[in-house]
Amino acid sequence: MLTGKIALVTGASRGIGAGVAKKLAASGAYVYVNYNGSAARADEVVNEILSAGGQAEAVQCDVADFDKCKEMIDKIIADKGRIDILVNNAGITRDDLLMKMSEDEFDAVISTNLKGCFNIIRHASRYMLKQRAGKIINMSSVSGVAGNAGQANYSAAKAGVIGLTKSVAKELSSRGINCNAIAPGFIETEMTAAMTDKAKEATIAAIPLGRTGQPEDIAKVVLFLASDMSDYITGQVINVDGGMVI
Repeated sequence: MLTGKIALVTGASRGIGAGVAKKLAASGAYVYVNYNGSAARADEVVNEILSAGGQAEAVQCDVADFDKCKEMIDKIIADKGRIDILVNNAGITRDDLLMKMSEDEFDAVISTNLKGCFNIIRHASRYMLKQRAGKIINMSSVSGVAGNAGQANYSAAKAGVIGLTKSVAKELSSRGINCNAIAPGFIETEMTAAMTDKAKEATIAAIPLGRTGQPEDIAKVVLFLASDMSDYITGQVINVDGGMVI
């Protein structure tokens, strides 16, 4: 389905990003597995892809760093000559109640989760415009759609990703570039594993399908949006949340 395509997945050393990287590679894409601090985990994802017969390599970059993002994109272009699929998945949390949240906690989340998306799109779109083709998939969240107590920074960043997605779609669609967002709900990752049992139970009770999601649930939608099956879809936000936000 994606044979010959070059893909970059940010924050792909674990969780949703790792699942997405594996799914795209299994569908024929050459995948750049981006990581910031966990080189060993990124190598594990790459080795798993290679063992399954796919193609991938790890690439380090802090997506909050504008210049480093340019260097990463330039490396991909120098190596492969193009970039077809961009999945902006890198994200962090610094949860706290608004009245207790520090400026650093707010800024860190905005810098990685929102500005990081801008940084990568800003540099990658230059080449996609020349190609007159490209698929950009941004990872938002149900927190960005509905808000979430204790996550003012995260919710603001993920809501910003939705606005960014729609603006990018309007700006780049005439050159054959699609830009969409996915808003995951409660997906079982290391990030959600840190929640208390009581908090997990309360969250699951609010999900109409009555269960948590898996990274694979998100990866399937990313594959659809990255493929030619989604050629007439742009500027959309797809909730993958078991009905959590209806």
